[in-house]
Amino acid sequence: MLELVSLFAVFIAIFLFGMTVMRTGLYNLTGDKIKVWLIRFTDNPIKGLLTGTIITAIIQSSSAVMVLVIGLIAAGYLTFKQSIGIILGTNIGTTFTTEIITFDIYEGIIPLLIIGFLCLFINNQQVFSFGGFIFGLGCMFVAMNGFEQLARPISEFPSIHTFFQRTNESELFGVGIGTVLTAIIQSSTATTGIIMGFMNEKLLSLDAGIAVLLGANIGTCITAFIASIGSRHEAKLAAYAHIWINLIGVALFFPFINVLGTIATLLTSLPDVQIAHVSFIFNVLTSLLFLPFTGLLNKFILKVHRPA
Repeated sequence: MLELVSLFAVFIAIFLFGMTVMRTGLYNLTGDKIKVWLIRFTDNPIKGLLTGTIITAIIQSSSAVMVLVIGLIAAGYLTFKQSIGIILGTNIGTTFTTEIITFDIYEGIIPLLIIGFLCLFINNQQVFSFGGFIFGLGCMFVAMNGFEQLARPISEFPSIHTFFQRTNESELFGVGIGTVLTAIIQSSTATTGIIMGFMNEKLLSLDAGIAVLLGANIGTCITAFIASIGSRHEAKLAAYAHIWINLIGVALFFPFINVLGTIATLLTSLPDVQIAHVSFIFNVLTSLLFLPFTGLLNKFILKVHRPA
């Protein structure tokens, strides 16, 4: 059992490594434009949401964008009020990655890795950055295949089997698992990828997978919170807003897990694509629900988290 769990941990590391390499490649392709966009196009919540969505789709990490936003607030380039729209956008933008990793390109993984690897040796920043994107994407697909291959053998151990049973029986337990796992590995996308692997092997039900997904949206807040420690108070407020938005969003949709599952089954019969679509639907609806109330949320955060 220890060998299988260790191998599973290796695939998690490969997934996170792939995300980092892909994100770095995409970020280098845009240069410092991302910081300029965050400062220039976030003067109202709608612009902030659109900018946050686009930038997160480019960087492929809501946590990375949140860390960048907190840094800009700490440096005085952004205000806390501007960050609310961006936060709503990051929650939408991060769902594009989960949609990408559902593509069935098993035969194209090796070419992706080879082309990406070769591009890393070319002395041209654009080609090098593109190579990083391609190579990182290939690593993520390798990890996804690893998750699926190991899901069944791992589940055969009594303790793990009991764990899956508990997750399938209790949606609240699933939310807790998603929160803790994502807080540990600091990537909601990686957690979603793991869910997909187990769902494809029919070890997790759709409702259980959605519950873990909701928890992942809470757990992903830990990165921004850690980044805000030691920063000025306004930067901390952005981290608090991120937590409140995701907590309230999960609380609002938790009673409707069955509804989200029904919608997903109407859209596709593939388990991994179902969970990707639920992630997109949940985050879009949550962000749109909050958008008209950004002013109230701003006042709420300022009141609840006053300086000591």
